[in-house]
Amino acid sequence: MKVIDHIKNSKGKTQFTFEILPPVKGHHINSIFDNVDPLMEFNPPFIDVTYHREEYVFNEKENGLLEKKIVRKRPGTVGICAAIQNKYNVDAVPHILCGGFSREVTENFLIDLDFLGIDNVVALRGDAIKSETYFTPNQDGHTYASELVNQITNLNDGKYLENLEVATKTNFCIGVAGYPEKHMEAPSIKSDLHFLKEKIKLGADYIITQMFFDNNKYFEFADLCEKEGINVPIIPGLKPISTLKQLNLIPHRFHCDLPEPLIKEIIKCKDNSQVRQVGIEWCIEQSKELKSKNVPFLHYYSMGRSSNIRAVAEAIF
Repeated sequence: MKVIDHIKNSKGKTQFTFEILPPVKGHHINSIFDNVDPLMEFNPPFIDVTYHREEYVFNEKENGLLEKKIVRKRPGTVGICAAIQNKYNVDAVPHILCGGFSREVTENFLIDLDFLGIDNVVALRGDAIKSETYFTPNQDGHTYASELVNQITNLNDGKYLENLEVATKTNFCIGVAGYPEKHMEAPSIKSDLHFLKEKIKLGADYIITQMFFDNNKYFEFADLCEKEGINVPIIPGLKPISTLKQLNLIPHRFHCDLPEPLIKEIIKCKDNSQVRQVGIEWCIEQSKELKSKNVPFLHYYSMGRSSNIRAVAEAIF
């Protein structure tokens, strides 16, 4: 079932969803199930599965030259999605990136998803890899998420990259990212909203936000979207802080601010177990307020760990 249909069927009731990371190459899929199992009692209608870009390593050869090798540390998104739908009978929502893919590879990826009965995707540009200062698309790949959305919409209309005598239409529901505190590369929130609106015009069905820790950021973002004529559902993304290291890591990596009251409480903590409890309590309060405003879903970024997400869900759902 499509994400937007889950919203329609919810009758205004806020639902619980979450996102998982594929395991590092070499790990068993049970590492996924071990984190998903404790969260299934909260009846998520769908589970997001992230995709991670390739990385480059350079191996020194006998002649002293360096050989460039592509490494994918977290493969398996398609297989994980199929396994989740088969094991739990809930919809899996794979993330699709511009970076690391040509348009043809993207098309074949989408065809595989369609064959598996996967109805939802999240279309993202993806970040620059470690060796890049700025994002660089693959040869014959997409530069912007809007181009990726357009390709998916074309497939939904039966338009493939080559003219086919038989061209079956796909039926994907398309999610895209929204940034309550603007994308790090956007010169302003207004320009960021301009490009977000473009993705909606090209066929995106809903928005899922980057994590935020101040609900006012979400409410202001939703108001700005409405004023810009962006009227699709906006799903808030949340994450409970769990370690002292994240106090600096999250603002650096995800480009979102932490509220001063949260910072002060974390600084008081003597160890990570206390930080974890502060993070859970803060996320619970965020969730309560958002739920009172009838957001369609509360979407939690698990980062491969479910115990703190479960603690929040127990208090909210």
